[in-house]
Amino acid sequence: MMSNTVITDSVITKESLAILHQKSTFLGTINRQYDDSYAKSGAKIGSDLKIRLPNEFTVRTGAAIDVQDVSEKSVTMTLATQKGVDFEFNSNELTMDIDRFKERYLEPAMSVLAAHIENDALSMAKDVANFYDGVSAADTFGNVTQAGKLLTDSLTPSSNRSILIPTQSTVDVLSDTKGLFQEATAIAKQYREGLLGRIAGFDFHESTLTPSHTTGTAVEGDTSYNVNGVGQSGTSVTVDGGTTTFLKGDIITFAGCNAVHPETKVSTGALKRFVVTADSGGSATSLSVSPEIVLSGGGQNVSAAPTDDGAVSKIGGGASATWQQDLAYHKDAFAFVSADLVKPEGVDFCAREVMDGISMRIVRQYDITNDSFPCRIDVLYGYKTIRESQAARIGHNS
Repeated sequence: MMSNTVITDSVITKESLAILHQKSTFLGTINRQYDDSYAKSGAKIGSDLKIRLPNEFTVRTGAAIDVQDVSEKSVTMTLATQKGVDFEFNSNELTMDIDRFKERYLEPAMSVLAAHIENDALSMAKDVANFYDGVSAADTFGNVTQAGKLLTDSLTPSSNRSILIPTQSTVDVLSDTKGLFQEATAIAKQYREGLLGRIAGFDFHESTLTPSHTTGTAVEGDTSYNVNGVGQSGTSVTVDGGTTTFLKGDIITFAGCNAVHPETKVSTGALKRFVVTADSGGSATSLSVSPEIVLSGGGQNVSAAPTDDGAVSKIGGGASATWQQDLAYHKDAFAFVSADLVKPEGVDFCAREVMDGISMRIVRQYDITNDSFPCRIDVLYGYKTIRESQAARIGHNS
């Protein structure tokens, strides 16, 4: 944009949104939806949006028809969070060229807003049950290929795969890949800019916001908790016998409950991994888990129900272990949605803009006493893990 551009409400809004978009690494790689149903009246915190999930079917053998019920599934995403940045400038500063105004106000304001929104959205990492346990060592290129295996085993499309890694992982994985064959332009970026680019089917993205994870006090392996009851399914498993804790994001398995191929439903021979979805205190009597345990039908995801009195085991470090993690995912594993906020009347100006699924509102008022313009920038949004099977976490200690 030319430096002599007049600073108007539209210019400020468009420039702010462009900066926010540029600085939102994770949001730029997931499913972003803009709900235009609120364009006239404006949305409020608590408004909902339903997202339909793909149907799943079983296959019959033989000539006789076996019509199956189709149960349409959807998830509800709530526009639960409104965040913004507020600042003030005087009438003289409106005479600045747009580049100086961006440097003084918009760049720092949008940087901090983007960081907070990204940090919120990255809490979805704790929803992911696919997990490669490398917590005893630094990150490696081999870890990345293991994450790719987990996604492929879940029938995740090979396109639109990304991996978000912390800064130390960039160092570790870059060192691991320096001897591998790559095209000349990719090698140049690695050595001149420290960028990994696209490797092993993933677009690599570095982030200082990639969350670490701290586990509960349950030990690694057999936790002394046992399944209490036969034929259990759903998102809650009754247990007994233990005295330690689990935290949201911990990875566990249940004896006798193997994973199955998503289409043929044949057991893989490996225990199905589940993620704990709610903190549980010592001597817990039930554990909330994801994915939902489904014993039959098109959505079947285990070979059998957890074995009564079978062991509940923990994967990924011992008691109260803390580890770093990479997040590998397909674009549609996670969704972020925003909607238009109401445009108030009786203000100096109010503008809304939408860019690539993100809606932003800027409201400015005039303070006649101080010849100043208090200004607020707001985004109303929600986020949801849509297909957790299309994401994987890599635990490591670097």
